[in-house]
Amino acid sequence: MVRLNRIYTRSGDAGTTMLASGQRVPKEDPRIAAYGTVDELNAVVGLVRERGGRHGEDEQAKAMLDGELARVQQRLFDLGASLASRPSNGDRVVASVPAAEATHLETLMDKMNEELPPLESFVLPGGGPVGAMLHLARTVCRRAEREAFALSRLEAVEADDLRYLNRLSDAFFVMGRWVALRQGEPETLWLPGGESSY
Repeated sequence: MVRLNRIYTRSGDAGTTMLASGQRVPKEDPRIAAYGTVDELNAVVGLVRERGGRHGEDEQAKAMLDGELARVQQRLFDLGASLASRPSNGDRVVASVPAAEATHLETLMDKMNEELPPLESFVLPGGGPVGAMLHLARTVCRRAEREAFALSRLEAVEADDLRYLNRLSDAFFVMGRWVALRQGEPETLWLPGGESSY
């Protein structure tokens, strides 16, 4: 277990931070950028959970979504720990996302998609407050994925971690549509050059 007695260390005042191995690197290092965005994503998921627990009357949908997002938050912490390790320097990877987690997301998306009408255009971010925040999570997840793949061009990154990020952004999209449907919130379709579909 991790024990944190004091949060501030003053050791980063000169513009460096520490990887899991204890190695100090610049705060703008691509590895730091990647796991920093994963941390940002985890914070967004926390906001979705907070809002999701208070919005809407479909208690079954709220409970299911909260359970899935709680699982996602745990895996994002695993992913951050993995990215905070530098295997090319002999670091032991502290944690990584098991391959089964990407499969779990695929199964979840298939289940949710069974309830959804087929798309005839792109969906604009929205679909009520929870749906809108899930779209925000999707975009932050895509940025985390871009940064993790950019890092993988320079250094070793666990393949299952990259696969999970790719599935997760898709899952946020489907969750956003699904929660909009279950909570009775309208979705707005993209009409190229046209007006709103509300």
